[in-house]
Amino acid sequence: MDHIATGSFDITLQPEALSPVAKATGLGRLSLNKQFSGDLQATSQGEMLSFRSSTAGSAGYVAMERVQGHLHGRHGSFVLQHSASMAQGEASQHITVVPDSATDALQGLRGTMQITIDNGQHSYRFAYQLPQT
Repeated sequence: MDHIATGSFDITLQPEALSPVAKATGLGRLSLNKQFSGDLQATSQGEMLSFRSSTAGSAGYVAMERVQGHLHGRHGSFVLQHSASMAQGEASQHITVVPDSATDALQGLRGTMQITIDNGQHSYRFAYQLPQT
């Protein structure tokens, strides 16, 4: 059975140094720190690698973040894997729960998240499944 969690989140991005191997690639590296509200009451920390093309509106990023808190009242943690791109302003994103990454009352969690940014405000829609208890 699919469940839907919605809400908003605040995010802090902090530029970080790239490895010596990647230093001259044009990539960017950022740490991320989020505070979720709504159906997902949680915090997360993670890492992002990004690239911005010289073509306006074209870029991409990959990220991993560990989320810890309560999802519809169930406590635990899980890891989200991000892959997103923008082609001349047209966005595409794929954010999924890493298989077998969930702990505690969220064990067995599967799902996908969609992020929307409107006037600088971040919101999420998380479609997920949990095993029957």
